[in-house]
Amino acid sequence: MRRYRPLQPPVLQNGLQDASYQYREFAPHPLLAPYVACYWTIDAQASGEGRLHRILPDGCIDLILDRRASSFSQGAIAAGLMTGYETIRLLSDYAMFGIRFYSDHARRLFGYPVSAWTGYHVRLDEIWGSEARFLAEEALSAPTVPETIAGVERRLLRMLHRTDAPGDTLFQTGMQYLYASRGTISVRALAEQLGYSEKHLRRTFQQELGMSPKELSGIIRFQSLLGELHRGQPSRLADLAVQYGYYDQSHLNRHFQRYYGLAPTQIFL
Repeated sequence: MRRYRPLQPPVLQNGLQDASYQYREFAPHPLLAPYVACYWTIDAQASGEGRLHRILPDGCIDLILDRRASSFSQGAIAAGLMTGYETIRLLSDYAMFGIRFYSDHARRLFGYPVSAWTGYHVRLDEIWGSEARFLAEEALSAPTVPETIAGVERRLLRMLHRTDAPGDTLFQTGMQYLYASRGTISVRALAEQLGYSEKHLRRTFQQELGMSPKELSGIIRFQSLLGELHRGQPSRLADLAVQYGYYDQSHLNRHFQRYYGLAPTQIFL
């Protein structure tokens, strides 16, 4: 059973949110839990120099619907896998609704590997065609967030029932090993567990995600570490460095800053 739960800064840093900046996450229906990590909303009001919104790599694909867009097609995009953090300054009012998909089952919903837009944003209708408009209409015409989620889930469940694309078994099994090890398994050990060569494993991940298994395991390790820190105490950093396979605490700090842009002690005081 999957236990991987990606986290984003507003969840980790309560002080980031106030009346003019709200980020919320919502759990999916149990039937969609293997595919959807969460639904999320951002509501922000422009003020002064604008709010700095930080986005962390999490090994997921996001569909983002702009609830203020002038048309359904213009207001729906897909955000591919990220390999580093991004910061966006919110200079105008924002009202966004997002669906965060786990990448190991994304092929079943999208119909083909998501490697084509890793590191990029693309319009949703370029991926789903008319289905994108139906989903956007379902979501953006709803007056409340619970009704938006209900409409989106009806559409996603219908899509799952219509599709018969199982995806690459090697890739999906490999992903389960990455999740289970919290990103600490080496590519060599992963290849041995799966009974394939490292070269074949790298090629499979590149074809499916546009990313190597080493890069993805680093992101999963970072996100798993975030979860530990969110639940625990900063004084445990040295112990966590050993637990997560870092050479020492300095190595952990460098890895953390690569994906967050800040040191652990700047987040977890």
